[in-house]
Amino acid sequence: MVSTTLERPDKYRIGRVFSNSFAVIGRNPGLLVGLAALFSALPALVLNLWNYRNFAKLDFADPESMAVADPSAILGNSLISMAFGLIYFALALLFQSSLVRATIEDLNGKRPAIGDCIQIALRCMFPTLGMGLVVFLTMILALVVTMFVAGMLIPVFGNIIVFIAFIALVVPGIMLFLGISVSVPVLIQERLGVFGSMSRSRVLTKGSRWSLFGLLLVLFLAAIAIQMAFALLFGFTFAITGSLSTVGLVVGAIGSALVSTVVSTLMSVAIAVSYVELRQVREGNSVDELAEIFS
Repeated sequence: MVSTTLERPDKYRIGRVFSNSFAVIGRNPGLLVGLAALFSALPALVLNLWNYRNFAKLDFADPESMAVADPSAILGNSLISMAFGLIYFALALLFQSSLVRATIEDLNGKRPAIGDCIQIALRCMFPTLGMGLVVFLTMILALVVTMFVAGMLIPVFGNIIVFIAFIALVVPGIMLFLGISVSVPVLIQERLGVFGSMSRSRVLTKGSRWSLFGLLLVLFLAAIAIQMAFALLFGFTFAITGSLSTVGLVVGAIGSALVSTVVSTLMSVAIAVSYVELRQVREGNSVDELAEIFS
C-alpha cells in the first residue's frame, strides 16, 4: 500500500474526513467485512432474533392475554435479553477498537491485518470498557442533577424557565462529549489509560469541536434516516400481515443487523480519521511521522 503523506492541514475539515473515511473503507473491504461479521453483524443478528421472537409471541389482538402473561417467563426473558445486551455492548467496543486500529494503520501507509486489529482490540478491552462506564455514569449523574434542579424550579418559575435552564445544561454537555470524542483512538494508539486518553482528546479537539459537531450531526442524521426507513418498512409489513412469519422474522433481524453494522462502521472509521486529522492540524505530524510514533 502506498504511504499517505499529506501536507499539514490548516484546520479540521469535514469534507476531507468524509473523503478519507470512504477511501479507507474502499481500500479494505474484506477486512472490514470480516471484523463487522465477527463483532457486529452476527451478534446483532442473534440479539435481534431473540427480541423479534419475543415480539412475535405477543398477541396484539388480545390485550387480556398479554396482561395475564406468566411473570416468571417475563422475568426470565428480561434477564436473557439483558445478558445478550451486555455481550453485544462488549463486542461493539471490540468492533470500534479494531476498526480504529485498521483505519490508522491504513492511513499510516500499512496494510491492516485482521489478527493485529483483534489483538489490539482485546488488549484495550478493559480500558475501553472503563471509558464507556465513565461516560455512562457521567450521563446518569447529569440526568439526575437535571431532574433534581427541574423538580426544584418548576413550582417556583414554571415550565418555561426550566426549559431554558435545560437547554443551558445541554450545550455544555454536548461540548463535553465532543471533547472526548476521539478518546478511543487515543487509547488505542497512544496507550494513555482511561483518564489520560480523555484528557488528551480534549486537547486535540480544542478549536475543532464545532466542526466535529457538524460531522457527528451528519452521521447521526444519516443513521436515523436509514434506521427509520428500515423501521417503516418492517412496521408496514407487520401492519399488513398482522403477525410475523418465520421468514419475516429472519429477514427483519438480518436487515436490522446490517443497518446497525453499517452505521457503526461509518462512525468508527470517521472518528479514527478525525483523530489523525486533529493530530495533523494541531501538531503538524504527517501520516508517515505518525507511523513512526506508533510503531
